[in-house]
Amino acid sequence: MERRKRGSDGSVCKIAPMSTCVITGGAGFLGSHLCEHLLGKGHRVICVDNLETGSLQNIEHIRDDAFEFRNIDITEKVEIPEDVDFVYHLASPASPIDYLRLPLHTLKVGSHGTHHMLGLAKWKRARFLIASTSEVYGDPQVHPQTEDYWGHVNPIGPRGVYDEAKRYAEALTMAYHRQQGVDTAIVRIFNTYGPRMRAHDGRAIPTFLRQALKDQNLTVFGDGSQTRSFCYVDDLIRGIVALAESDVHTPVNVGNPNEFTLLELAKAVIEVADSRSEIIYEPLPVDDPQQRQPDITRARDLLGWEPQVELREGLQRTIEQAGVEQLAGASD
Repeated sequence: MERRKRGSDGSVCKIAPMSTCVITGGAGFLGSHLCEHLLGKGHRVICVDNLETGSLQNIEHIRDDAFEFRNIDITEKVEIPEDVDFVYHLASPASPIDYLRLPLHTLKVGSHGTHHMLGLAKWKRARFLIASTSEVYGDPQVHPQTEDYWGHVNPIGPRGVYDEAKRYAEALTMAYHRQQGVDTAIVRIFNTYGPRMRAHDGRAIPTFLRQALKDQNLTVFGDGSQTRSFCYVDDLIRGIVALAESDVHTPVNVGNPNEFTLLELAKAVIEVADSRSEIIYEPLPVDDPQQRQPDITRARDLLGWEPQVELREGLQRTIEQAGVEQLAGASD
């Protein structure tokens, strides 16, 4: 499919060929940013979401003839009549609050949903990218985590429904690649933040920002010495697209390798938000990883990708772009 534009003299000329991209979970935090990025590159985007954890508010600002939203539950049969060039499979409850509330649905999205979208990619001869997660490494015993580390996961713990759904989705993706010849990619996403994260989604940065902007106490679990690496959403999306447009099939970590303790993060949020909040401590959740840091050597070598936005800059951008009202949860 080609996009055309009309010149000032009335003539019609061709623009670059337009790829059609299907994005599951396209009304979610990451999915909505991916929709914008691909539209900006001149692609056509079919945004698929059942709005279980996504929101139409994330995409209501998109005004582009090349964009279309379809309310589809991918755990059921998925039909996309058009030709498709890329399938970006991002759909899944991703925050602890969501997958603990929706354990069976989380497992079904990782299994049935992934199976349906791989089937679509096979039928359309499309490039398929599965958004996996650093959670496949569990509470890692190797640090930083490289893609050849098999992980340390509790399959029957409360987080197991998400961890194992993603591990199964990776196995299914590689099976389709090896047996069915589907052109697949696996991105292992590490902690990402930015505008459109829900104020009450249960993860560290939106929780800290919500508390700080209300001058409430910031809740740190344990003693705050557990570490995370935080990637700004624009950097993450660049990495996802670079992988999708490559010929790499095996997993690639995409995240920011700069490691911070949660206590350091809490102090940075208070500083950037110019807050009067103080820090309090609560018991550590079950199976909460002690260390999480990506080795991004493969992303650098194979994709020429690395993050560019430092933590404090990303926090400031998040506050400026999302606005205090959204981040503080005033509209929840």
